[in-house]
Amino acid sequence: MDMISVALPKGRLGEKVYARFKDAGYPCPAIEAENRKLIFENPEAGVRYFWVKPSDVAIYVERGAADIGVAGKDILLEYEPDVYELADLGLGRCRMCVAAKEDFRDRTDRVLRVATKFPRIAGRYYAGRSRDIDIIHLNGSIEIAPILGLSDVIVDIVETGKTLLENHLEPKAVIVPISARLIANKVGYKFKYDAITELCRRVAGRPEQGGPL
Repeated sequence: MDMISVALPKGRLGEKVYARFKDAGYPCPAIEAENRKLIFENPEAGVRYFWVKPSDVAIYVERGAADIGVAGKDILLEYEPDVYELADLGLGRCRMCVAAKEDFRDRTDRVLRVATKFPRIAGRYYAGRSRDIDIIHLNGSIEIAPILGLSDVIVDIVETGKTLLENHLEPKAVIVPISARLIANKVGYKFKYDAITELCRRVAGRPEQGGPL
């Protein structure tokens, strides 16, 4: 039996995802042991797992190093990988938001400065509102940008909103809800269709055929 290669995101989300796979009948005892291995296999369950950085999952799946993987909707929207999106797993729920100082008021007579880790998402959002913006691409904690006057607003993932509140910022608009999505390589999905759709049915609770993003 051909094994399904699964790219899991490192961190808390990945642990929740693996638990979901395990409960669905795809356990791999080796992944739960203390070791430095990078690839974990369970031929009896027909799965091969490996951990990767969350933002890299879609790359491994798109290029065929993994048959399937689990990536946040934010990653799929920002990088637009050529993969099938099979199901919303409902894990890691949060929101992509516009946030700013509590007393911020948008002045439409000038260009809006937007600090973000997600320039494509931010660009599409404001383009849809015909708003001229200056995107400031940052990689670290971006909450400080409006506080120091580097930007007017930020576009970022908001989970609880606690960090915003502690820095006297608040969400001004929700761009899109975010959660973990099961994705598949297009070629792998074709050649391992039965196995992948059965896995999807078990893990997501229902069969869903993917389509191009």
